[in-house]
Amino acid sequence: MAVSIKTAEEIEKMRVAGKLAADVLMMITPHVKAGITTDELNQICHDYIVNEQKAIPAPLNYHGFPKSVCTSVNHVICHGIPGEKKLKDGDIINIDVTVIKDGFHGDTSKMFHVGKTSILAERLCRVARESMLIGIDMVKPGVRLGDIGHAIQQHAEKEKFSVVREYCGHGIGEVFHEEPQVLHYGTPGTGMELKEGMTFTIEPMINAGKRHVRQLPDGWTVVTKDRSLSAQWEHTILVTDKGYEILTRREEETDI
Repeated sequence: MAVSIKTAEEIEKMRVAGKLAADVLMMITPHVKAGITTDELNQICHDYIVNEQKAIPAPLNYHGFPKSVCTSVNHVICHGIPGEKKLKDGDIINIDVTVIKDGFHGDTSKMFHVGKTSILAERLCRVARESMLIGIDMVKPGVRLGDIGHAIQQHAEKEKFSVVREYCGHGIGEVFHEEPQVLHYGTPGTGMELKEGMTFTIEPMINAGKRHVRQLPDGWTVVTKDRSLSAQWEHTILVTDKGYEILTRREEETDI
């Protein structure tokens, strides 16, 4: 599949979908607290996307995924299936939201802290977000994907954390996952060259321990093999003529 360069009309639809996805994360924030189940969080997101936004939750039934958002708690890296498990004080959780509106996708995720979390958890979540922002800040025409992956990897490993290799960012538009693959590790000067009009996600998954992963028997949930904590943040990015635009930026993100 070739990389799609978006038209002005398509970019406008991507902006709308991205804003909706960002709004879901803002909406769910007050609900993320000890005692709530991840399934209840899923239901609140589902109802908001369908009833308020008049949009479609992309994960629902995507290749058989049974829920409308992904909820990845503590040592779960990604693709956690919402269920009956209640959040407890000290947990960290990633909520990953993808909304389809007018045929186009907006994809974003963030980390939440439940009550008071450990110093390690605080630092891991901070470094994971910094890693994403370092990658985003490099985006402009002419930059290669290997440069971005390398910069993300350098920052995470400098902080003594590891970068998951098996899952990566991806092109996005009318298709949920399209070319290119956006690796969060790599070699400078290698990989595809960015061009104006490309849209893709940057979403590094950073582990407190080793980078190795294990998929659970449910066929979706991915955990750290050593059961160390994992954190991830994600934004959908547009390559502009001079740099980038974050299509899923939340109002709370005053630093970007």
